[in-house]
This record gives sequence, structure tokens and C-alpha cells, in this order.
Amino acid sequence: MGSSLSNLGTNGSIIVPGLGDIPESCVACVFLYLTPPEICNLARLNRAFRGAASADSVWETKLPHNYLDLLELVPPERHQNLCKKDIFALLSKPLSFDDGNKEVWLDRVTGWVCMAISARAMSITGIDDRRYWNWIPTEESRFHTVAYLQQIWWFEVDGEVNFPFPAGVYSLYFRLHLGRFSRRLGLRVCNYEHTHGWEIRPVKFELSTSDGQQASCEFCLDETELDDIHGDHKRGYWVEYKVGEFMVNGSEPITEVRFSMKQIDCTHSKGGLCVDSVFIIPSDLRDHKRRGILK
Repeated sequence: MGSSLSNLGTNGSIIVPGLGDIPESCVACVFLYLTPPEICNLARLNRAFRGAASADSVWETKLPHNYLDLLELVPPERHQNLCKKDIFALLSKPLSFDDGNKEVWLDRVTGWVCMAISARAMSITGIDDRRYWNWIPTEESRFHTVAYLQQIWWFEVDGEVNFPFPAGVYSLYFRLHLGRFSRRLGLRVCNYEHTHGWEIRPVKFELSTSDGQQASCEFCLDETELDDIHGDHKRGYWVEYKVGEFMVNGSEPITEVRFSMKQIDCTHSKGGLCVDSVFIIPSDLRDHKRRGILK
């Protein structure tokens, strides 16, 4: 009887509990199972949800266990005294290192670590000879420049990265483009004047890690049959070539990843290729979400 009376309003109406009556601690427990975008959307409901959405205990679970290693890429004054929510927001934006030729960031939904490596951070045979290669400024690359191959006989690109990747399975991709692109009168146009030789023999892609893992594959970059994704030849599109996967078990503080692509058959020349970057992405993120990360 007393319990029933306590739910009556001054005019005799029954007071129904609402979202505002849920304790902030309970809301925080629910937020542990939600993604960062979902948490931020629910924070607008009321004060309890807003308070829970700023709790360090919630955002600690969204950060990778070694997020302090990522913060070392940021000047101390930018992250000192930040709450965990603001740290997540900071790390979800690309952080440059290695003279701006590499970037790392957290995926905004999963909190997983992603990385991009510019062609400028790679060893490219003949890159300093303008007869073979040129650097082209473009807004189609996150690094605002790509390496363009006019013609060469010995094609080889190598790179490596040493980084404290969190435990997980990662995929490595090369991002390439057949033909030289530009803009005229606001329209994107491609020139294939130098594009040749890629249909004769495949390019070999390889990766290896410091703990002995290896993967390799071969692709013909200029196939004549229709492409499943683009519906036409691979010319004029950015194509991501998956080299393989590697696993990080977390037992070593630093993982070294080496990668390469080569076509060193000197019986014919090849050219007309743009080399943008290499991406290292958690395999589940790329295979299941496909949210346009590789650009």
C-alpha cells in the first residue's frame, strides 16, 4: 500500500519511472557494450546518460591496451590532463610520424589500430631518376602525393615498419592506380600514355614479420577480363591489393613488418603506374565493415 501511494502524483496520477530515473552507474554498465558513436548519441538524452558517456571507466574499455604508446606520437601538452573520452577522440584522428610519411589512428567504431604508410617512406628502385619516376601532388591520397612510374625494366618497391601493434590479426594492402590522373574543367581524366607491360607477367607481393610469418601472392595489374568490383579493366581506379595477413600475439613490445612488390623480368619494360601507400588494417575491420578506410 505504501509503495503504491509513493507512485502517486499530487493530483492522484501514477508516476511512471523514466530514463531520467536510471542511475548513472547503471547507464555506464550498459555503455560498456556499445560503440563510441552509439555512446555519443545516447549522451544527449539526459544528465545521467551524459555523465555516464564521459566516465573514464567506459572509455578505458574502448581504448587499445597500449594506447599510451600511441600517445608518445603526440606532444605532451596536447594530451596532458585529458579524460579518457578526449584521449579516444584525439587518437581517432590520424597521427603522423616518421617525418609525416606514416599515420596511425583508431577506428572510431571499434577502437582498433589502423596504419597508412606513404610511398615516400618506401625504397623504390630508380625513384631519384626523373626518367623513370615522378612525384605527383594529388588530393586523392591522404598523404597528398603519389609516386608515378613512367617506364622502367626493374620494378621493385620495398618498405618496413616497426610498431607496437596490439594483439590481433592484420591485413596488409598496397594501394595502386593504373594511369596518370588529373582534373580538367572540374572533371577527373586519366591518361594511359605510359601504361604498358603489366599484362605480360604478374607482380609479386610479399610480406614478412620479425617472428617469422610470411605471405606472398601475385596479381596481373592490367588484366584484360572484366573486374568484379569495377565492371571494367583496372585502369583508372584505385585498387587495393591484399598481400596477406599476419598475427600479433602481444608477447613482443614491437612488431617489425616488411613488405614489397616487384616485377623484375627485364625482358620487357612496364610503366604508367601510381603508387600511393600501404595500409595495415585489422582483418575483421576490412572484411566485415568495408567502410572506405583505404583512401
